[in-house]
Amino acid sequence: MDKRALRTRMLSIRGSIAGHPIAIPPALQACFVPGAVVASYLPIAGEIDPAPLVEAALVAGCRLALPYVVDRPTPIRFLAGDGPLTAGPFGLTQPSAHAEPLEPSVILTPLVAFDRVGNRLGWGAGHYDRAFTEHPNAWRVGVAWSVQEVDALTPDSWDVPLHAIVTEKEWIEP
Repeated sequence: MDKRALRTRMLSIRGSIAGHPIAIPPALQACFVPGAVVASYLPIAGEIDPAPLVEAALVAGCRLALPYVVDRPTPIRFLAGDGPLTAGPFGLTQPSAHAEPLEPSVILTPLVAFDRVGNRLGWGAGHYDRAFTEHPNAWRVGVAWSVQEVDALTPDSWDVPLHAIVTEKEWIEP
């Protein structure tokens, strides 16, 4: 499988979508308990907007963390997302470097592509795979448009699978 070609094709597909908001699946809602930290993201480049999921988490009393990115080789950190936001690399909007570091219990992850067994294709920098390894107890939930599903992805040895995927159409637990 040529990941670069697949990434290019899927980013093109994703960029052409104008879909419906995501509904909050009961299995995910059950994770939104007071004091839990939900790491999310602010969408770029056609990523599906996780705002309905974030809103449900906040209403349930969760804290919001957002990724803080320095560059491609540096691992992302999850910082409190309730303060001022700044421009980051790659077109990201992120917390200030001085925001409080948080330990996520749920990581909502943007996807380029996914399959039904929990494999994911991201931007290719390995940020989320390293974050998943750094936070092994966090529930890893991919967030994507249904058209981003592919029959199968061949994971590399460093790829960490998802626990679940939510799309605008369904909840998938591999």
